[in-house]
Amino acid sequence: MNDFTSCSAKKKYSCDVCNKSFTYKSSLTTHQLTHTKKKLYPCDVCFKSFSQSGHLTTHRRTHTGEKPYICDVCVKSFNESGTLRKHRRTHTGEKPYACDVCELSFSQSGTLTCHRRTHTGDKSFACDICDKSFAESSSLTSHRRTHTGEKPYACDVCDMSFSQSCNLTTHRRTHTGDKPYICDVCEKSFAKVCTLKTHRQTHTGEKPYACDVCDMSFSQSGSLTSHRRTHTGEKPFACDICDKSFAESSSLTSHRRTHTGEIPFACDICHKSFAVSSSLTSHRRTHTGEKPYACDVCDMSFSQSCNLTTHRRTHTGDKPYNCDVCDKSFSKSGTLTSHRRTHTGDKPYICDICDKSFSECGTLKKHQRTHTGEKPYACDVCEKSFSESGTLEKHRRTHTGEKPYACDVCDKSFSQSCNLTTHRRTHTGEKPYICDVCDKSFSQSSSLTSHRRTHTGEKPYACDVCDKSFSKSGTLTSHRQTHTGEKPFACDKCDKSFAESSSLTSHRRIHTGEKRYACDVCDMSFNQSCNLTTHRRTHTGEF
Repeated sequence: MNDFTSCSAKKKYSCDVCNKSFTYKSSLTTHQLTHTKKKLYPCDVCFKSFSQSGHLTTHRRTHTGEKPYICDVCVKSFNESGTLRKHRRTHTGEKPYACDVCELSFSQSGTLTCHRRTHTGDKSFACDICDKSFAESSSLTSHRRTHTGEKPYACDVCDMSFSQSCNLTTHRRTHTGDKPYICDVCEKSFAKVCTLKTHRQTHTGEKPYACDVCDMSFSQSGSLTSHRRTHTGEKPFACDICDKSFAESSSLTSHRRTHTGEIPFACDICHKSFAVSSSLTSHRRTHTGEKPYACDVCDMSFSQSCNLTTHRRTHTGDKPYNCDVCDKSFSKSGTLTSHRRTHTGDKPYICDICDKSFSECGTLKKHQRTHTGEKPYACDVCEKSFSESGTLEKHRRTHTGEKPYACDVCDKSFSQSCNLTTHRRTHTGEKPYICDVCDKSFSQSSSLTSHRRTHTGEKPYACDVCDKSFSKSGTLTSHRQTHTGEKPFACDKCDKSFAESSSLTSHRRIHTGEKRYACDVCDMSFNQSCNLTTHRRTHTGEF
């Protein structure tokens, strides 16, 4: 006779309403109260009533805060002996409740009951509003809140509320910075266990979820589900305010905030707020300088995975985004979107202060800072602030000396990609910027802009000390130093300082002996271009 048979034989007291059996007559008597609804034991504080005296005793502790059952391992205390018993199993690892279908065991009987439904397919908890059914009553309770909009779990730091307690627990970590889930390979820590699981797959390379339409595989089942919609075109998440639909629920959640104006994710360093948690995570790296996404070809690292994906294309030459008007291709989808507007002339982003319109959202944001004076990107070395993150990135290289953009023809490197682009034209001789007045061509757009002023006579850069004006901003900067006496460019070999960087560059050649300006008639070389110009006149006879 097995254990189940012997247990059944001992249960000789049966309920005449529901046929449940009990070992003791007192247990049957207590059970019968669930049918009669008799609750003989009232609480003298809140007037709740209970069918068993033991339940009343336990309930009273919710008023007194008493927790008489103490764990002898970790000193945690509980208001019920049964809860202490369950807790002890977290120390012993005991799992006494075994599934009779598979080999899994559980530390709590309730967990086993829920697990058995994965075999039987039983979903006995049905929603009375829609047709959904659930295997657990707690899942039904959570689901009902999608209909009622109820969010009973409120954060005690900010105004956010949640429909599930686990979401509140996770949210609280955005305030505390707590990251309890630690990777046992690289010791990185995470606020969510699911994020840790996903991260571990970056070490194992495991992608167990394969698409049955194309050859793509994914590390998460949710990513596969979302990917499948790229084949089906399905967009099941519809906005209840406008007609837009989305393939992912998270995209709908983010979209709704465009209607509500909600920006719930606040930076605890500079108090900037964001509509999406991932934007806050990326933003925090502007403070920490963290760049977790490393290129496996060169030494460059990035603060965002999308920037790494785009960077890799500089190695592969891949330009997957094609313009359907002209034959141009682009490595970024955003660049293609912006490029298309050169055909349409569309400028959908309008400044609400001066009515200027822009073809790109980012350009509008940068422009708006010219009105507000906002400079949200601060250098952590010298405390300088900038209105654009890209400008801060470039500025940081003045401290680190980093020059990540290398010329593939000569050995020169540059701190900015635009400088490399310009430098490459010294090899190709390309001068794409042509003056529409005199047909002169230039290798840089800024040189063309400055040149045009020789035709117009425009001098837009005015000195705020004297009445002088200049056609170039750099000339104004140099001029201002005649008033201040400032010489910010110091030679690292001697004590000399200069008002202009070009003067320092020329001066350094005195120490290096470099003579880069060679006469094309004789063998003489010079360390400054002006000296070569003077020398050439000895050949031409010009005075």
